[in-house]
Formats: sequence, C-alpha cells, structure tokens
Amino acid sequence: MPELPEVESLTHFLRERAVGRTILGVDVVAFQALKTFDPPVGALGGLTVTGVTRHGKFLDLDCDGLHLVIHLARAGWLRWRDDLSGAKPVRPGKGPLAVRVRLAPDDEGLAPGFELTEAGTQKRLAVYVTKNPDQVPGVAALGPDPLADSFTVEALKRIVGGNRTQIKGLLRDQKVIAGIGNAYSDEVLHAAKMSPFKIAGSLTDAQIADLHEAIVTTLADAVERAHGLAAKDLKAEKKSGLRVHNRAGQPCDVCGDTIREVSFADSSLQYCPTCQTGGKPLADRRLSKLLK
Repeated sequence: MPELPEVESLTHFLRERAVGRTILGVDVVAFQALKTFDPPVGALGGLTVTGVTRHGKFLDLDCDGLHLVIHLARAGWLRWRDDLSGAKPVRPGKGPLAVRVRLAPDDEGLAPGFELTEAGTQKRLAVYVTKNPDQVPGVAALGPDPLADSFTVEALKRIVGGNRTQIKGLLRDQKVIAGIGNAYSDEVLHAAKMSPFKIAGSLTDAQIADLHEAIVTTLADAVERAHGLAAKDLKAEKKSGLRVHNRAGQPCDVCGDTIREVSFADSSLQYCPTCQTGGKPLADRRLSKLLK
C-alpha cells in the first residue's frame, strides 16, 4: 500500500511533469473508482494543472481551481507514460487499468499522461473531482501530518494521552495521524523499540519522545530515499528500505534475532522480539491473548 513517503514522492514527481500542462481528457475505465459526479469528470478537460499537493495518503491535482483527488488504496498505483497518443481504448473490466489522464502534447509532439491501476479483486482505489479537497470525506477527517512542523512531541502526547488503543492501531488510524499505514507503523515501532500492542495511553513521557523521534525520522528518511525516483521505481525502493515489515523469518538488522509475525484476517504485522518485546514472542491474536 502506498503510504506517506511514496505519495509524497509521487507528488513531487507529478509537480515536475504535469504542472503547466493542459488536460486533454480523463478516461474512467473502472467506474466504481469515481466517487463523485458533480462536477463531472469531463469538466477537467481543457483545464491546466497548476499544482500538486498531498493530504495524508491522498494525491491532489489542482486544475485551475478544480481538484482531481486520488487515493490509491491498498493495491493501487500510478504509472507515468511519456506518450499516450497511441494508447488503445480499454474496455471496462479488462485488466488493472482504472483511470487514464491524458495531457496535451509537448514540443516534441509526445502526449504524456498517467494511468491509475489497481491489482487484485478488492477494488478500493478512489478518484474524486471537487472544487474543494476538504469535501472529500477521507481528507476532511485526516489527523495531523507527521512531517508538519506542528507535529511536536507535545502534539503526540495529546494524541496518546488516555487513549486505550494499541499503539499499532493508533498509528494506522488516519483520523489520528495522517499517512502512516501497515508497513511504516511496523518500521516506526521497531525504531522506537516498542511492542505493537502496547496501550497508547500507558506511554511515559520518555517513550512518547522516543516514538515521536521514530515517526519523524523513519518517514523523513523514507521520503529522502524516494526523492527524485521515477514512479516505477518507488515500490522497489520502499521494499529495500524496510527493516522488519514483510521480513518474517529473516534476521533483525539491529540485533540478529529472527523477525516474527502476527497474522490477522486481512493483514499482518512484523516485529523483532529482542528489540521490541523483551525477547517474548507475541501470540497470534486469532488464537490467544497477547503474551505480556
């Protein structure tokens, strides 16, 4: 799933390539992806992309005041094409293509653009056309951005104070902190040397400070690694930079212990027992309670 660092990199990528270009058209192939009808998606035709920003995991293309807002969900991705002039029409239901955005030709006659694709059967990729991004429910409900200057240790202390949620779940809650998903929550907690099932409200001031440092440093480092990469290279960069997520059975880079996994109905988490849980393995939550 694209998370804050990847979406931030895609934002910079599109700023360099799409800003200043006129939209020739937006072809919606997977109709379930389009979540709005007024203004119609056809209203984007003829408008110029004037800016690209990020809201949590949402991409926002400002097109002369009309916004194309994109959420890539779990299995979505953005593919840049240097020339779409010869692209064949795609029928709905055929392949992973969900949306195609065609831009005006450049001086060399190439008509670039990008395609939004989604693998798998759970079609959750979402596209909105709106005059105000805050009208998108997911954007309006976002918590603070962890890379914003306002996200201080004190701000995090207010978030976790009295909260009875397990810290793993709290980090993933977009209404609490924007942009962190399953992968980077694993990475943050490993860096903070913290059990994923520790209750948020039980954190001491020192642990909150350590967690804040881990959040900011982990995300900033990932953004830095991804900076300047082409969209097609971001997935590989993310995978290569992960220290615990999706590395169950492999040795921890910090202590050498074997990375373990806890599975859930539709997801899993990975952690290092030595670094995070005092050497104790965590029980599979589907079978028993957490070993304390």
